[in-house]
Amino acid sequence: MYTVFVVCIVIVIVVLLLAVLTTSKAYSYKHTVDPLENNPYAEKENKDEEEQNKP
Repeated sequence: MYTVFVVCIVIVIVVLLLAVLTTSKAYSYKHTVDPLENNPYAEKENKDEEEQNKP
């Protein structure tokens, strides 16, 4: 009975450590964004907005 309890506690600790390590690694990841001048979708969106704003 005690061995099952100890094994369960060890599994819980391992899962908790893996969750903490994964979360800390995710927060340290440097995200990058493509520049707007190379994005054809942004240019199309700007043209559509200009056409809608014309009187």
